[in-house]
Amino acid sequence: MDSTIEVQRQSHEEIEHLERALYTILSKPQSTHESRLQTEHKASQLLDRITSRVTALNNLYGDEDARKAEIDALSAPNNQSDLSAFYSRLSKIHEHHAKYPDTVVGGFELELSAFLDEGDYGDDEEYEADDPVALLFSGEEGYGKYLDLYANHSSYNNLKNIGKRLAYLQYLDVLLASQSVPLHSELPPECRLAREYELYIRSLHTYLLSFMKRAQPLVDVESQQREAEAEFASRWDAGDVEGWEDTRRGKTAPNASATSNGSEGGIWCAACQKMYSKQTVYDAHLTSKKHIKAVAKQNGSEHPAGQPNGTQNTAKETNGASTSSGSKHRDAALLTHLSTQLLQLLASTLSDTKANVERRFSLTAREREQELLEQAKKPAPAPATAATGEAAEEEEEEERIYNPLKLPLGWDGKPIPYWLYKLHGLGVEYRCEICSDHVYMGRKNFDRHFQESRHAFGMRALGLPNTKHFHEITRIEDALALAEKLKREGRNEIFEQETMEELEDEEGNVYNRKTYEDLKKQGLI
Repeated sequence: MDSTIEVQRQSHEEIEHLERALYTILSKPQSTHESRLQTEHKASQLLDRITSRVTALNNLYGDEDARKAEIDALSAPNNQSDLSAFYSRLSKIHEHHAKYPDTVVGGFELELSAFLDEGDYGDDEEYEADDPVALLFSGEEGYGKYLDLYANHSSYNNLKNIGKRLAYLQYLDVLLASQSVPLHSELPPECRLAREYELYIRSLHTYLLSFMKRAQPLVDVESQQREAEAEFASRWDAGDVEGWEDTRRGKTAPNASATSNGSEGGIWCAACQKMYSKQTVYDAHLTSKKHIKAVAKQNGSEHPAGQPNGTQNTAKETNGASTSSGSKHRDAALLTHLSTQLLQLLASTLSDTKANVERRFSLTAREREQELLEQAKKPAPAPATAATGEAAEEEEEEERIYNPLKLPLGWDGKPIPYWLYKLHGLGVEYRCEICSDHVYMGRKNFDRHFQESRHAFGMRALGLPNTKHFHEITRIEDALALAEKLKREGRNEIFEQETMEELEDEEGNVYNRKTYEDLKKQGLI
């Protein structure tokens, strides 16, 4: 067994080597997002090794008795020249090296060198399968560039008393709004106080924390979460948590408590987890066996004190239920607060996620397939060495596209020529109220959208057929007025949607038979 002093010396040496390796890794310029994330993960692993050795070294220095005993054993007692213990250990070391002459010296350096080289995959075709960082992210997350919140979006829409269900883009807007307002403040109190909301917010917090550790490994998110939790605890005790004040005061719904009169929002019973519309109905249920059993369960006893029917202790039981309800909903409030902090840290990633979803929604099925094929054929990034430094600089120059006029990107990912931009009139905006105020850039896109599924769905929602009579009509008021005019003229045949046959082209656009045949004759489809 090595001596305490030797272990300390070796720990200091290994820490110095790890710090130099960390400097070498972080000092290399990274041209791509993938290489930068790989470097951060490798640096995070080095920091973990340094932390473990520093902790062990600190424990060794804290054990003063063992260190003093080691020094006393090696030193001469009473200032004499007796170094027998020292020479005894030295002879054992000579014997060990004489017995095992092929012992590898510098094993830590070899281990460290192998660790630094294990991320250089070169031009291997199975790069993604061998890259451990790539395996941490799903396809939707795009190597840590975007968030995959589809499962959380589904859980959000399945909450009870949610009111209006949101589309995925609207759900992302709600999360982005947490930068200025409390998270999910748009939900009614009876929804946020339900068990389903706590399960949903716990799942959201777990995913955001996991993504933060995977996408930003050098950020100490654990300490930030502990600070946020301490801040929440002080604010919760003071009843100053925004959006949860009524819960902390023993109330679980606005303008509703155990002793208040019924309001338009009703009266919420924390013990039964149920909303009552009137005060009389609420008072009548207080003497029911179900309510008494629920209050007893919350108070931790099988039978409540007082009268068997619970009439004399109703106010006391209700106050106890309100207090336990406030502590019960603390976890949901805490997870909401912690999730809000994580969303603030991931604000830029969330904005990029929304932009990516909007871009994908604007693509056709064929363009999406082409994008997936291009991603599959994308070559693996070469290791950051001096031999590939010039290639990395060229790739970085290609990534920085000069586009001061904000021109649309073509099929090759580069801005289209300005003359083509002016020719198609892509700088002119056309807004269609029937398509939920969607803006179309250019006359060609505007004319084409009348036969696309978005406009057809908007017309169907108004109860109108998407025929040529309504071409160029973009306002709902004008469309309804034209429909009334056509009815007065006796042209009711255009409103027979049930007997109208619809056809679909290769891109998914829906037409009636006459429009489909006309466009096909013109060669437009």
